[in-house]
Amino acid sequence: MISCLFNDSFTVMGGLPGWLLLLCLVCSSKANFSPTIERFVYEICEDVPVDSVAFTIEALDTEGDTLTYGLTGPNAGFFQVNSANGQVTVKSPLDREASVTMTLGVTVSDGSNTTPGTLTLILLDANDNSPVFENPNFDILVRENEAVGTSVFKFTANDRDDADAGVVRYSLTEIIPPQGSDVFEINEVTGELKLKGQLNYNTLSTFYRLQVQARDLGGSCSGEKVFQSTKVFSFVTVEDVPDLDPVFIGGPYVGSVEESSPADTSVLRVTALDEDKGINDNILYSIEATSAEGLFKISENDGIISVSSEIDREVIGDKVTLTVKGTESKPNVDGQPATATATVEINIGDLNDEAPKFYKCEGSCVLETQFTGEVFEHSLGAISIGMTVKDLDKFVQTELTLEGEDKDVFSVEPPMFAGPESIVQLLVRQPENLDFEEKQQMILQVIATDKDEPTFQATATVTITIKDTNDNSPTFQRDTYKINVTEHSPVETEVATVTAFDPDTMDAGKITYSLLPESILLYFDVENNTGRVYVKNSNLLDRELRSLYSATLQARDTDGKPGTTVLEITLTDINDQTPIINRDVYREFVKEGGKLEFPIEATDGDEAGTENSKIQFSIKPSEHSGSFSIDPNTGVLTNSGELDREAVDSESNGRINLIVTATDMGTPALSSSVSVVITVEDINDNAPTFKAPSYSFSVKEGEKGASVGFVHAEDLDQTAEFNRISFSIIDGSFGSFIVRTSAEGKGYSGNIMVDPDIELDYESSQKKFTLRVEAADLELEKAETVVEVNVLDVNDERPEFTSVQVVSVAENAIADALVGTFVAQDKDTNHSLVYELESVNCKCSGELEPCSWFTLDSNGDVRVGPADPLDYEECDQAVIKAQVVDLFTEKGENNSVTPGEMVINIGDVNDNSPEFYYSGSVFVVVSESASKGTSVAGVTASDRDSGENSVIKFNVRKVQFEDRVTNTVTDTRILFEAVTTQQQNIYVGIIQTTEGLDLKLKGKYLVTVTATDTGGLSNTTVLEIFTIDEGFRTELQFRTTVGEVEGSLDEIKRKLSAATGASVDIVSIKEQSSISRNAALSFMVAYFIFSNGTALTSSEVEKKLSDQEHFPDLYALGLINIGSVPVTETKTNPVVYGLLGVVGGLVVVLVILTTSFLCTRRNFRRKLKAANAMKSTTMLNSDNQKGGAVVPGTNKYTMEGANPVLNLNIPSTLALDLDLNEETSDADKSSLNSLDHSYEIVMDGNYSDDDKKGAMLDKDVDELSEYNEPLGAALAQLGQNKKSSKVKIDLGIDNPMFDTTDL
Repeated sequence: MISCLFNDSFTVMGGLPGWLLLLCLVCSSKANFSPTIERFVYEICEDVPVDSVAFTIEALDTEGDTLTYGLTGPNAGFFQVNSANGQVTVKSPLDREASVTMTLGVTVSDGSNTTPGTLTLILLDANDNSPVFENPNFDILVRENEAVGTSVFKFTANDRDDADAGVVRYSLTEIIPPQGSDVFEINEVTGELKLKGQLNYNTLSTFYRLQVQARDLGGSCSGEKVFQSTKVFSFVTVEDVPDLDPVFIGGPYVGSVEESSPADTSVLRVTALDEDKGINDNILYSIEATSAEGLFKISENDGIISVSSEIDREVIGDKVTLTVKGTESKPNVDGQPATATATVEINIGDLNDEAPKFYKCEGSCVLETQFTGEVFEHSLGAISIGMTVKDLDKFVQTELTLEGEDKDVFSVEPPMFAGPESIVQLLVRQPENLDFEEKQQMILQVIATDKDEPTFQATATVTITIKDTNDNSPTFQRDTYKINVTEHSPVETEVATVTAFDPDTMDAGKITYSLLPESILLYFDVENNTGRVYVKNSNLLDRELRSLYSATLQARDTDGKPGTTVLEITLTDINDQTPIINRDVYREFVKEGGKLEFPIEATDGDEAGTENSKIQFSIKPSEHSGSFSIDPNTGVLTNSGELDREAVDSESNGRINLIVTATDMGTPALSSSVSVVITVEDINDNAPTFKAPSYSFSVKEGEKGASVGFVHAEDLDQTAEFNRISFSIIDGSFGSFIVRTSAEGKGYSGNIMVDPDIELDYESSQKKFTLRVEAADLELEKAETVVEVNVLDVNDERPEFTSVQVVSVAENAIADALVGTFVAQDKDTNHSLVYELESVNCKCSGELEPCSWFTLDSNGDVRVGPADPLDYEECDQAVIKAQVVDLFTEKGENNSVTPGEMVINIGDVNDNSPEFYYSGSVFVVVSESASKGTSVAGVTASDRDSGENSVIKFNVRKVQFEDRVTNTVTDTRILFEAVTTQQQNIYVGIIQTTEGLDLKLKGKYLVTVTATDTGGLSNTTVLEIFTIDEGFRTELQFRTTVGEVEGSLDEIKRKLSAATGASVDIVSIKEQSSISRNAALSFMVAYFIFSNGTALTSSEVEKKLSDQEHFPDLYALGLINIGSVPVTETKTNPVVYGLLGVVGGLVVVLVILTTSFLCTRRNFRRKLKAANAMKSTTMLNSDNQKGGAVVPGTNKYTMEGANPVLNLNIPSTLALDLDLNEETSDADKSSLNSLDHSYEIVMDGNYSDDDKKGAMLDKDVDELSEYNEPLGAALAQLGQNKKSSKVKIDLGIDNPMFDTTDL
């Protein structure tokens, strides 16, 4: 604003310019003031809706100009202002919990002037937050004996709002089961969950689901009062405590056992249960009290009472009472054992079990089975052994016998006695076999057998000790001993120890020794008791004077019996002269690369031609000894390879010091040594060599004169004239690099630098230089190396993973084991990669799901995690995704675009045992399957492991037989074997017999089958195979073929099993014999067996199958008969058939003659025709009358109806030849002969012989003589048959070919 001020004294001079006066007047007329902001603090509800007015900016302009409003500052994004009227609306939701106050920058402008300001906004609380529970877990475990009023859990929830809106109250809104409302309550203020009633694991629920609500007291700011709440579910599990005693079930307990039952025979089982259902503690059983101590024991874990020791009913009585206690394995809630008792009564069964017994009677008799006696070798007589035999049974006769290897040497006395007891002695029968030197002890078994009951036996062992007598002289092992001893051996030096052996015991350790003759004692002597020969005079033992000595060594026993041997003692030489080398030191010169050869000479004063004087040369190991060799026999020293001056320490000026040793071959070996100095003279035979075959350096672009790197070279020549080096760049520099040479240590270095006048540029095409650097000595021997110089750019490339990796790890691998490594690449030359885990998913049952089986190290190593062990059977694959980060990235993103992925195949290991599949099959052995190699049963098993680990082999480990008659179980031979087969992943063990079985035994085999995988893990099961004898075999006959029966076999077995309620074991299905007249085409042999091993007889099967409920279904499947298997007619000898044919021929002739005689009467022919007509009319159905066979002698065309008598449709099989004038067969004649009389069909139900019902009865033809014509007789006979028959039979008497005219 510009203004001009005037005062009364101001006067416009004539000299003031007119334009200045005009300017002052204009400025005074345009003066304007800035607007002012009237209010700077506002209160706003935090729940003001978006796009709603929060407040209006209050501002004033004195001139009344139109104001324009604006917002500034970081919080301007939360609001929007109407620039015309200053109304501020909410643009983004407000949150008082984030900040109670906000500052908001505003501007107010009148068009000419702008006034800025900062408003303070106070956010008022609204109830916009629900309570939040702080508890991480709401699962609660409570012991059932917790006292009422006990606090079991405290729920804590916070509400971020203020005042009542932030005050939380707790309540239980739902309890499942509802009875829990009587058990739990919650403090609405503190959230403490308490027991309102007493818990009980057994009578109340063991699990409760509580719905807990946290609700604030409500609040509002801009509207109605609002309440916020949160609900969670809490699961309370009641933990059972051991507060109830166990209880026995199934009582009272009464068992029985026969006396003398073997130990571990099971008597009965008691069972107690822990009434604490949630604990179900194991019950430990014990016998608290018994009326007979030590007879019975109880299995601690399963309560089986069994025999502990032998039971004698005659001693303990008929009954034993036990008090059995069951104790829970863990103390109860009071720390005391929880127990219960039960009474068990065991009845003792009597047996005839008294057998002879042996006693040792010395004052009093004691039961004994071990007896001893003594006898001198080669002596005769009786041997007292203190043995008495007793048999508690009355009227017994006991037989005594001897057994054992030496039983023939002795006899027992008496061999037999009658009565309760007898003293027993042994008599020597073969004294020549009593030889102490052969045997010092003989062991016999005396067997006492009850003659009346041979199974009652007792055996006692008698040990006879044979006493020695002195009957042998000492003997040496050899007749002559050759012994060597060194000359001048010290006195007492042992030459040898030679001992004699005398088998007599009294001479043991008592043999004495001496040397003969006396003259030998000047040199050697022997210890009297040990036989040790030793040196007596060292000085006299001089090999050069005498080298061989001979002496006799004599041994005597306690009776003076002598034994001798010869000692030949030879003196051996000793090595006592040291080799002498002819010179004190050897000095030789040779140029490097030259040949060195000269001898080392030495002599030895020991005896020539012996090992003591033989010299061997060697070089003592040293720094350079490997470069030389010496002939061990001649001592000629040569260099073994080319000598190199540079291989010698430069400080030694080429000198090599060797030590040559001359050693004789004596024992101990003696030696001497000499120093050999060899000087190797230098030549220029080495070119410079770089210390590295190539070099690689990097240099950042744009650095002039920067050092790129150093190359190093060395010339191994040891003199300065040969080893000085200079460097130069001979190629690849393109004028960008120089090299400077300097000496260092043993060699020289070349500093490669960027040319000070050159600036490298990474953006140019030359990002890499390959330099050829040369090193040359003064004689221009040269070497080259390649130096790669990379121009460096800044690090701006993101790392990348290689392809998906597939690795494997075995299940159950130890925690932290290395599985694989993620590998990522970064195009930047300078990077530091760190790997981060994104996810781990495991493929379980074909689906990927998160798991924690693996961890990732920062270097990319994937390891087995510590949480859970790897389990192939649970999950067989895992997929890990990871991210890689470059820590040295200078710009851009530092991680990979896509995560890396690793697939881990989890390998299977053998950690699962085979598992058997339960089968409800009943296995039996019948006569048809009792032979060797027959399959009688099967087992099925699988292994959860895979591959080789899942391969199973079955084996029969044990076979027992449980006798159903005696109710005993006995071990048998391995009568069965298992043949292993495979069906996909299931293994089947076919149980076959290894030999024929005895089906006379009644009971079942208990076959223990073991399934073992390739890793040795195994499991067992016991099969029950019942024995069924032939008496239960049933034959079923079918009208269908074998193939049709086999095709419907499953359905047939189901129907048979349903009808009988038993398992069906089919032995065979065979064809019906072709010569059998039975209508059956096939028959089946089967057994019907129940699960307990019993079977149905053939008659029982027939009764059950005949039931109307089941037989129609079986008949539909082809079953027609239940009975014996048809027997195939056996072939007879042809001779028999010949004889039968002759007899048959004679019979036929006789029949023909008789028939001819009877047929001579005309009246008979008429009657014969009438009888045939009668038979045809009464036996045939009209359905078969048309188109019948022609009857000879009558009308040949029956269809014309010309003959009313024989106009019947007679089947060809029943047709009779009535024309006797024509040729007929013998069979026809026989048939005619059977019609000599009329027949009556027997259908009367009152007739006693059922087999004759339906047959034609023979009656005298003269009874019908009143009829003159055959037709009349036939019809009269038919009428009589109708009247006499009480059973309605459909007889074929209606002939459609008859009519009134015919009759």
